[in-house]
Amino acid sequence: MSLIVIVDDRVTNRNIFAKLAASIEEDVTVQTFGDPDEALVWLEAQSPDLVITDYKMPQMDGAEFIRRFRELPSSVDVPVVVITVYEERSFRLRALEAGATDFLHSPVDHHEFITRARNLLKLHKQQVLLASRASTLERELENSERSRERALRDSRERLAQVIDTLPVMISAAGYDGRLLFVNAYQIAFAGVDPSNVIGENVAGIFGDDHGARSHSLDRMVFETGKPLPSYEEEIVDRHGEAHVFVTTKSPLKDASEVVAGVLTSSLDITARKRTEGHLRHLAHHDPLTDLPNRTLLRERMRRLIARARRGDQPFALHLLDLDGFKAVNDLLGHSTGDRFIKTVGERLRNAIRPDDTLARLGGDEFAILQSQVNSTEDIEEFARRILETVSETSDFEDSGLRTTASIGIAIHPDDGLDGEDLLKNADLAMYRAKAEQGNHFCFYAADMQARARNEALLDGELRRASENNEFVLYYQPQVDLASGEIVGAEALLRWNRPGVGIVGPGVFLPRAEENGLIVPINEWVLREACREAKSWQRMGLRPVRVGVNLSPVQFRKRRMPLLIAQILGETGLDPNRLDLELTESIVVGDFDAVAQDLQQLLDLGVHISIDDFGTGYSSLSYVKKFPVDRLKIDQSFVRNLTTDGNDAAIIRAIVTLGHSLNLSVVAEGVETAEQLARLRAEGCDEVQGYYFGRPMPAADFIAMLRQDPPLAATA
Repeated sequence: MSLIVIVDDRVTNRNIFAKLAASIEEDVTVQTFGDPDEALVWLEAQSPDLVITDYKMPQMDGAEFIRRFRELPSSVDVPVVVITVYEERSFRLRALEAGATDFLHSPVDHHEFITRARNLLKLHKQQVLLASRASTLERELENSERSRERALRDSRERLAQVIDTLPVMISAAGYDGRLLFVNAYQIAFAGVDPSNVIGENVAGIFGDDHGARSHSLDRMVFETGKPLPSYEEEIVDRHGEAHVFVTTKSPLKDASEVVAGVLTSSLDITARKRTEGHLRHLAHHDPLTDLPNRTLLRERMRRLIARARRGDQPFALHLLDLDGFKAVNDLLGHSTGDRFIKTVGERLRNAIRPDDTLARLGGDEFAILQSQVNSTEDIEEFARRILETVSETSDFEDSGLRTTASIGIAIHPDDGLDGEDLLKNADLAMYRAKAEQGNHFCFYAADMQARARNEALLDGELRRASENNEFVLYYQPQVDLASGEIVGAEALLRWNRPGVGIVGPGVFLPRAEENGLIVPINEWVLREACREAKSWQRMGLRPVRVGVNLSPVQFRKRRMPLLIAQILGETGLDPNRLDLELTESIVVGDFDAVAQDLQQLLDLGVHISIDDFGTGYSSLSYVKKFPVDRLKIDQSFVRNLTTDGNDAAIIRAIVTLGHSLNLSVVAEGVETAEQLARLRAEGCDEVQGYYFGRPMPAADFIAMLRQDPPLAATA
């Protein structure tokens, strides 16, 4: 059973170190002290296997504690680990001079704590075992009836045999540095002739550098008469392969208590070091890209924050999310997506400085710690370089897919004093950058948290609005220019917001697009518009179409034909009276899949219009390929139709294009008689706008349908 003593004035540290120490091996007893004086009193009657102490304590510092501990009986060989936040060499020298064995830097890495403590415990147990065996041999020698010389010779032979069986390099050297004894393990490791070893300098086995270092340490033992704390060193074997050893040096005294030699023992921990290093690497790195993961990123941030407290420069955290990466996985497969992520990681690694840290947080999200920034301009230039690097990577494997990035930036200490705050605030800034349509970076601003809270409140209101039927539909008439009659109406969503009244979609639809509520809201709009249109049919009103706008988010769910069929079946509306309005952003995705869905919708008998035509990705190729019924000219071209020749030319081109493909052309935003006359002259088929009526409740639209005179017959 091993006994580990922990001395630290902070109770949190004591609890953490105690749990870590207890996990080193089975049957570990841990004793903790907050007061070093109390610990020293307790240690007078105890013999621990390992002592772990903080350096900076109010009662006495770690160096003084170690010095007083070493004065206690049977404490000379006990390893002592010092935990310190100081990096200055003077503090380490003071602790070493007092008798420290090893150091850990605060904040302590848990894996490193367990590894170092385990190695020191094992080495101490080997030393205790050697001492025990030597003591047993001495007792046998005293009780032997044989002559003293024969007993001494036999004991030495038996001790040498025992030492030769140990898997530890053991040797003894005199004051002149010449070897007095070398065990079989060390001879085999070095690959030397055992008959020529005794009397040679250790440099003859392991080279001049190692020999000089070992001899210098031996001199310290001769001068002090005390063992040296264990230390790690690298030694090259006879094949040229480097091994890691934990080495201790202890005095060998004669009958007069004079140091006659120094015993050196070295335990090979190479395999364990490699295993622990591999496990540590796996725990701190992303398996796909081999980049640091979120755990290692937090550790690096803690170190930068600790340095910043000592006067280092600020640093910036860049949180990066790829725009449109889902399309890579959806269209090319996840294996291609993984290769793309690895390629992005490699190029980003080449774009940063050696002192910066690039981490992959998961999925298509990366983080970069930009250290030692001098100004905001430095951070902006760095962010632009990262955006360019991602853009250069985007046309991957000639796929034609373009991927950009959105970057959120938080700066220490202005935007957060710890890693969690920096990650949270950089994440807020990143989503703000995504709201700018991507390929953009955004600094964290203090009001982002307020915006996030407002968005969360709006999310709750929208959910309650769906549950409480607070949404209503308004209708804006669409007029046939040839007959002047109302031939359709566009259904427009409004929210009867409690305490506010009727509000337009601009207040809430963008947020609904982001949080996914747009899908159930749009389904309600479809169902309600079809139900209302069926009621007009039952009233015997003239047959009109009802137009419903489809959200890109809703359309990409790839179940639109089935949903439309279900709603038409539930409401009983004639499919010919439903007009689905799609924006150009919907139809420029997967051409074949979109064309298939549109054809299924047409097979149901519904109409399909392209809304806001001319403002997006207008292309003859998709207009020709996709099965649609009409084009709706965006109101931005109608607004200046009578004063801007360019807008008039665009409208003329759209009308010509539509008619050449047997499509009807509808103009939106008509507000004046002059605009109406010009659109009639250009050959436009239908019009819609304030000139005929603003969006209105269903009751008002029904009253308009019942009017006898056509609205535009004489306009």
